Parts: sequence; C-alpha cells; structure tokens
Amino acid sequence: MEVIIQFGLLAVGFLLLIKGADWFVGGASKIADKFGIPQLIIGLTIVAMGTSAPEAAVSISAAVKNTAENNSAAIAIGNILGSNILNVLLILGVTAVIVSIPVQLSTVKYEIPFMIIITCLLAGIGYFKGYLGKIDGIILWIFMIIYFVYLILMAKKGQISVGLEEGEIKVNENIFMLLVLLVIGIIAIVAGSNIAVDAATALARIFGMNERLIGLTIVAFGTSLPELITSITAAMKKKADIAVGNIVGSNIFNILFVIGTTSLITDVPYNYSFNFDSVVCIITSVVLFICVFKNKKLNRAHGAILLCMLFAYYGKLIFF
Repeated sequence: MEVIIQFGLLAVGFLLLIKGADWFVGGASKIADKFGIPQLIIGLTIVAMGTSAPEAAVSISAAVKNTAENNSAAIAIGNILGSNILNVLLILGVTAVIVSIPVQLSTVKYEIPFMIIITCLLAGIGYFKGYLGKIDGIILWIFMIIYFVYLILMAKKGQISVGLEEGEIKVNENIFMLLVLLVIGIIAIVAGSNIAVDAATALARIFGMNERLIGLTIVAFGTSLPELITSITAAMKKKADIAVGNIVGSNIFNILFVIGTTSLITDVPYNYSFNFDSVVCIITSVVLFICVFKNKKLNRAHGAILLCMLFAYYGKLIFF
C-alpha cells in the first residue's frame, strides 16, 4: 500500500512541477513584456531557465534536505546527469525516429562542443573533489554568463531561435492576475519538488535502491517530461527544426544553472559511482556531435543509435 501511495505522491509532485513551470514562465514572460523588456531577453532568460525549473527545484530541494541518515543529495546530481542523458538519448532518439531533424550550424559549431566541455568540467570536479562547493558554483555561473552573452550575440544576428516568436505574448491580462499566476507557479514548483524528492527517497528505501539510481531513472524521467512532450509534439507537427538546439541548451542550463545554483546554496556530494554516469553523459554528447557534424541533420538511423545506447545504459544500471 505504501508503494502505491509513494508513486501517487511522485506523480502529484511531477504534475505540480510541470504545471508550475508553465505558470511561472507564462506569468513572468507576460509581466516582463508589460514592462517593455525585449522578447529577446525574455526568451533567453525566463523561458530558457523555465525549461530547467523542474530539475532546478528537485536538485536544490534534494541537496537542502541532505543529512547523514538521508543521502537525498545524490538525487541532485543523479537528476541532472540522468536528465541530460535522457534528453539526448530518449527525447532526440524518439524525435529523430519520427522525423528527420535539421540542426542549426551554430548548434554544431559552438553549442554541442560547449556542452561537451562543461560536462567534462563537471565530471572532473566530481572526480577530483568528490563534491561541488561554492567555488565550483561560482565557476559554473561564470560559464553560464559567458553562454548567456553568446546567446544574446547569436540571437541578435538571427542565427539562433530564443523560444519566442514575435507577437507570441499577449499582454492584455491584468497585472494582478499575472502576479497571482507567477506566485502560484513558484508555489507549485516548490511544493512539487518537495513532494517528488520525499516520495523518491521513500521509494528508494522501500525497494532497497540507492538514491543515485532513483535520481538517474524515475526522477530524471519525470523532470524531463516537459521536453519529451514538447519535442514529440513538435515532431508530429513537422516543427522539430530547433529540437536539437533546445535540448542542447537545456542540458547546458541543467549543469551551469541548476548544479551551479545548488552548489552555491549547499555542498553537493558527488559519489564515486557517478563517475560512470558522467562518462556516459560525455560519450552521449560526443556521439550526438558525430551524428550531426557532417550533414547537420539527425536522421532515423541516428535516432535508432541513440535509443540503443539508452537501452544499453539502463540495462547496465538495473541489471549490473
């Protein structure tokens, strides 16, 4: 009975996270537009970070709740590594099997190599230090600022999409109602993250699974649901041309913004077992780069390769 209750709570937590992120992004975007903030900046900040809100909320909540008896901080790193692996292998794999995805030149030349670099940076810090502290958080935030400046420059040149089309935001809503939507979104994100972390930790205890495995599988899948649904929907509508760029951007934000912010709040333990997952994350990024390097396209064969890698990775996690 307790298992059913905890799975139910986990589902409620994920639902609150997903809807909370939607409400937060919608409210914040419209408020920013009402105050005359350019849509370029809205797209690069609020919308981009909003896609990482579930990962951020879960990781920060897990790290804050970490104690000697309750190693929930393992969920924080596991969630990010698992989400980044799922984003590429599952989301892009499934999307590419449905429809061939063209990839922007800037994504191939700059963004995927940058993702590989910061993934190696995270793996290196974790391997040599065994945890991420405030200094590491500052380093990650410096890289995030560099990436943010790059995005602004590229968006102004029209070489990347920022997630918003001109005129997409309707601003005739009452400012009070927008503020209410914003606050409700934040409350839902915080509540959802707390419920999800507590339920995931309880399930780990019930099934005798460690928090690392829970973070890499159940929690990572739950927090990646918005990207999965969005990408598949876009593929079905033949609008998947920016899918790879969006996923790569999400992975970059997950490492720099989510882990960077979490480690600024509290030390985040990086268990030895995460070294394997870090290597898989790096290999995943490199394989993606190899797939799109020549033809700037992710086709069905590439999608099949990514999905096979996902099955192999989960097989290793669960059975070995």
